[in-house]
Amino acid sequence: MKEYTKMTDEELVVAYMDGEARAFDVILTRYQATIYSYFLYVVGDEDEANELFQDTFVKVIVFLQEQRYKPMGLFNYWLIRIAHNMISDKFRRNDHKLVKDVNAKNDLTRIRNEAITVSPYDDEMIRDQAFDELHRMVNKLPAEQREMVYLRYFEEMSFKDIAAITGVSINTALGRMRYAILNLRKMANVAIL
Repeated sequence: MKEYTKMTDEELVVAYMDGEARAFDVILTRYQATIYSYFLYVVGDEDEANELFQDTFVKVIVFLQEQRYKPMGLFNYWLIRIAHNMISDKFRRNDHKLVKDVNAKNDLTRIRNEAITVSPYDDEMIRDQAFDELHRMVNKLPAEQREMVYLRYFEEMSFKDIAAITGVSINTALGRMRYAILNLRKMANVAIL
């Protein structure tokens, strides 16, 4: 009996493409939080995020069953690229009305990493307040800038990888991040005043 949880992504994908259905369960478990958080972060609506999540993994299953993935050690980037394309398709179909205004449903604290708060209580409270304020400001950014912030800081991707996944040039990715940072600085300055 294979120990699927100890296998790499590539080994799991190959096993699934060879007919081992349980391998896909492990892939899904590994990536469900990341992909769902990505959708929720960009679209800001739980129902839309759930729909995109389900559609993405259906597409992944179809691609794998059709042997349309070539194992090269880049499964996670391939998966995020599919997720990005699903968002882009949804934007086009809905005439860019997918992104919601900032409200209670568009709350980044749902994807907050608990590992960030490991200090004594006072430091933890200050960090929480700063993190909450940062999330509030990031939520006000345009969708393209929020996506850059998410991929760069939450997924810790390089600009080269972000450019490849989002289908833009590195300069465009850098420009979007630059504008995101400038907008965050403006909001921070207004908050301080």
